[in-house]
Amino acid sequence: MAVAIGRETRSGCGYLRDSLGAGGAGRLGLGRLFGLAWYVLSLMSSVLQFAKYEGLGNDFVLVDGRSQDLDLASRHAVALCDRHRGIGADGVLLVEFNDGLAAMRVINADGSRPEMCGNGLRCVVAYLVHSGFVAAPSGDGELNAVEVTVATDSGPHRCRFWREGADEMVEVGMRAATLEPASIPIASDNSLPLLDVPFEIDGSRINLSCVSMGNPHAVTFDDIGAARTALGPRLGTHPRFGHGANIGFARMVAPQFIELAVWERGAGFTEACGTGACAAAVAAIETGRAKRNEPIQVKLPGGPLRILVTDRDKPILMTGPAKAVFKGEVAF
Repeated sequence: MAVAIGRETRSGCGYLRDSLGAGGAGRLGLGRLFGLAWYVLSLMSSVLQFAKYEGLGNDFVLVDGRSQDLDLASRHAVALCDRHRGIGADGVLLVEFNDGLAAMRVINADGSRPEMCGNGLRCVVAYLVHSGFVAAPSGDGELNAVEVTVATDSGPHRCRFWREGADEMVEVGMRAATLEPASIPIASDNSLPLLDVPFEIDGSRINLSCVSMGNPHAVTFDDIGAARTALGPRLGTHPRFGHGANIGFARMVAPQFIELAVWERGAGFTEACGTGACAAAVAAIETGRAKRNEPIQVKLPGGPLRILVTDRDKPILMTGPAKAVFKGEVAF
């Protein structure tokens, strides 16, 4: 795999990458030599245009399907996400367009397909504005927000985008949470919600609250310290979870303030997890640790998200930043 990042320059060979500079007059500089090599390589390989985005450090390779084939196999996603030999990311976001509606598909860094990704969706919304698919806001502030609906594997989500100075913010109308065990899914003797229930793992007992945000989550408020490093993957791949689970390790700092770290299926511990933040907020409310109808700040390793949970059957509002990092091309 070869990656090119930089400005485009014209030559007799067409568009070349000249990231390193043109070199002195009368001789072929390193930049043009690199560009020529890239051009030759592109003739021999499939070239994929991409944009790198991140939401609170949860980073993605975003691929636009309007001008290129999105038939990427899992092995391609694994190669793209490799932080040593590829671009490096927690996942790949495939943006498709059908009948004027934008749609997002996600492939995790390990090649698996999650049902939903909240941070990824914020990045997609920002990209839709940056690429002109959605008109940019007319001014700063939430009152000037623009709206767009994006389809996902867990259903359509209504989103808003606005600017606050140098920051770009996205509010996502997440689906309503589901607590029924069969919908998560997790094996259970009955259909009652599993909230602060003891869970046996490796000879130890941990209390879990299980929530579906269109993808499966289990949240613990137990103080387990550094043990979470090993417990995350052990719990997330436990056979009781029909499709595995994302595991949230939460701590109540104040009634409406949660610190959270999430082990995500297919990516491991990440800087941020949007659906995980929503699941933690729901778990806190359902177990009496936080209040409904009041914003909850969820502080993840990469920064805070604002979560608003209202009625049980209403969408959960998740708000946080999204940022474009760079654009490039990759041949593989």
